Amino acid sequence: MTTTLEQSTYRGIPHQELIEDFRLACISRALDDREMALQKQSKVFFQISGAGHEALLLALARHLRPGYDWFFPYYRDRALMLGLGVTPREILLEAVGSAEDPASGGRQMPCHWGYADKNVVTQSSPTGSQCIPAVGCAEASRYISRRPHLPGCVAHGDELTYVSLGEGATSEGEFWESLNTACTLHLPVLFLVADNGYAISVPSSDQSPAPISEMVAGFRGLEIYKFDGRDYFTARREGSRAIAHVRAGVGPGLIHATVTRPYSHSAADTQSKYRSAEELADEAEHDPILQLQRALVHGGVLSDDEAEEIRAEAKQAVAEAAREALAAARPDPSTITDHVYVLPVVSERELGPDDEGGDVVAFGESIKRTLHEQMEADERIRVFGEDVADAREQVLANVEGKGGVFGTTHGLQRRFGIARCFNTPLAEANIVGRAIGQAIRGLRPAPEIQFFDYIWPAMQQIKSEAATIRWRSNGAFKVPMVLRVPIGGYLTGGSIWHSQCGESIFAHVPGLLIAFPSRARDAAGLLRTAFQAEDPVLFLEHKHLLRQPYTRDPYPPSDYLIPFGRGAVRRPGDDLTIVTYGATVEKSLQAAARLSSEDGVEVEVIDLRSLVPWDRELVAESVRKTGRVLVVHEDVLTCGFGAEIAAWIAEELFCDLDAPVRRVGALDTHVAYEPTLEDAVLPQVTDIHSAAQALAGF
Repeated sequence: MTTTLEQSTYRGIPHQELIEDFRLACISRALDDREMALQKQSKVFFQISGAGHEALLLALARHLRPGYDWFFPYYRDRALMLGLGVTPREILLEAVGSAEDPASGGRQMPCHWGYADKNVVTQSSPTGSQCIPAVGCAEASRYISRRPHLPGCVAHGDELTYVSLGEGATSEGEFWESLNTACTLHLPVLFLVADNGYAISVPSSDQSPAPISEMVAGFRGLEIYKFDGRDYFTARREGSRAIAHVRAGVGPGLIHATVTRPYSHSAADTQSKYRSAEELADEAEHDPILQLQRALVHGGVLSDDEAEEIRAEAKQAVAEAAREALAAARPDPSTITDHVYVLPVVSERELGPDDEGGDVVAFGESIKRTLHEQMEADERIRVFGEDVADAREQVLANVEGKGGVFGTTHGLQRRFGIARCFNTPLAEANIVGRAIGQAIRGLRPAPEIQFFDYIWPAMQQIKSEAATIRWRSNGAFKVPMVLRVPIGGYLTGGSIWHSQCGESIFAHVPGLLIAFPSRARDAAGLLRTAFQAEDPVLFLEHKHLLRQPYTRDPYPPSDYLIPFGRGAVRRPGDDLTIVTYGATVEKSLQAAARLSSEDGVEVEVIDLRSLVPWDRELVAESVRKTGRVLVVHEDVLTCGFGAEIAAWIAEELFCDLDAPVRRVGALDTHVAYEPTLEDAVLPQVTDIHSAAQALAGF
C-alpha cells in the first residue's frame, strides 16, 4: 500500500477504514456476480442484486452498532450486512439454501437478512411492510429503557432503529403510517430511502409527483437529509449527521440518497428492455465503487495496482466462500414444519366447588377482569388500539372514561397509566405492525382491532409479518402478541360492516393461533393462555356474547388456564354430535334441548373453544359414539371453518359414520341491516334443529 500508517487520513477519514470499506464494496459486488453465475448453473435458485448501493451502505455502517442498534433492512442491503460483520460465507449459505444459513436455514430467498446476534430482524419480501414493525421496535426501546428490570428485554438509551426501502416502496401506505407514528411520538427511527430511480421497470416519475424528500417535508419533527449516495465521502459525512441526530433522541430522520442500479432488478428481470443504452452507460460511469477507487487513487490512499489487487482478492475470497457454501449441509425436509408455532404448555384443571365462590360475571366483564389481572402480573403487556384508552390525561380525573367501544378495556389506562394502555391512529396496519415490533423486543403487546370487519388493512402485517416470523427465521425470532378482535353478528342493526365473521381466512394462515370462546370462564382461561404464548394469537371476542346472561360464570381463579386445542362437551348425548363454537354454541344447545324434548334425540354439543389448533380427539371420540355429526358455525357456509372439520371427519372417521356429515352456516351473502333480513342470513335455532332432526332420521 502507498501508506501503512494507521493514523494517516484522507478527507478526515483514516486510510485503514477507507481501504477496508473499498474491500467490502468489492466483496459485495463480487457476491452479486458469483450468485448470478451460480444461478445460471442452478446452484442458486434466485438472485437479487445490491449493486450500486455499496458506498452508501458502507458509509452508514461506520456509524451504526450491530447488536446495539436494531435493523429492519431490505434486499438491497448486502453491503450494509458486510459492514455490520456478516461474512461472505454466511450470505452465500442463504443463496444456496443451506441448513447452515443463519438467516433462515434455507427457508428464505437470498438477501432476506436475519441475524439475531446483530439485531438484524428477519426480513420479508413485501415492500414497505417492515416500516411499521420498525417503529414498534423503536417504541419498545423507549419503554424498555425506562424499565430495565423487564425479563428478556434489553434496550439502550441512545440506540436507534434503522429501516430501509427503495423509493418505489414509499408508495406503500405502511411507509406513511410508520412516518406518522415515528413523528408523533418522536421516536429514534432512521429511515433510509435508497433511490435508484426504478421500482423494477416503473420509473420514479410514474410513482409520485415529487421526490420523496419533498413529499415528506410536511411531517413535523422529521429531519430530512438528501444527498448523493454514490459518493462515499458525502454519504459518510451526511450519514454521520443523520445518525447522530436520531441517536440523540430528538426524533426520527429520513435519508433520501441517490444510488445506481447497474444490474437488473433481479435474475427474473432484464432492464435493457426498458432502459436506454445511454442511461445505462451514464450509470456505469457513476458506479460508486469506481468513484471510490478513483478518489482513493487520487488521494494517494491506493495505487491503481493496489486497487486492482483488492478487487482480485475480493473475487478470490468470494469464490472460496462459495465453495464452502456449496459444500455445506442441505436442509432436512423432515424439519420443514418446525417453528410454525409452539403451543404454550398449560393444563386445564377441573373447577370444583371451592372455585365457585368467585363473582358471577358475563363474557365481556370476564375479558376486562382478565386483562387487568394479566397486566398486574406482567409489566411487558401493553394494550393499544382505537378508543381503548379512557380519556386524555388532562381530563381523566373528571370523566368516566371510554375504555373501548364495548368497555372491555375500561379502567386499564387509569390503573396502569398511558404508557401501558393508549390510543392509536385509526389505522389497523399501524396497530398490528407496531405490536409486531414490540413483540420482537420481548414485550407482550395486546393490540385491539375495533371490529373484525375492519381487520383487512392489517392483513399484510398479520399474514406476511406476524405469522411468518418464527418460521422464516428458523426459530431465531418470535412474535408473542395477543390480537383481540370483536367479531360476529346477531346484533340487530350491525349490518355488513359490523356483523361479519371470517375466521376461516385466518385459520388458513400457518403461524397464527386462534381462540374463539363462548362463555365467561373460557374467555378468562383462554386469554390467560394466550398471554403465555410466544406466537401471535388471534383472540376473537363475539360481540353478541359480551353481555348475554347465558355466558355468565363464576370468575375462575387465576391458575385456571385452558390449553389451545382443547374443546369442551357442553351437553352430553349418544345419538348425534354437534360441533360448534362462538355464538352458535348457545343456539346449538337450544336446538339440542328441543330435539330431546320433542323427538327423544340426545345430542352431544361440543364447543371447540379454539380453532387453531382444534380438538380432533374430542370430536373423534364423540363421532365414534354417535355416528352422526352436524357442524355449525356463524360464518358463511362456503369455505367456512366447518368445511375443514367436515372434510377431516370424512377422511378420518368415515367408517364410524352412519350418515353424511352435514353443515349449518350463514347464507353465502353479507349480513343485512334490517332485523328480519339479518335473521334470514345467519343460522338460527330452527335451522340447527331442522338439520339435526333430518340427520338423526337419516
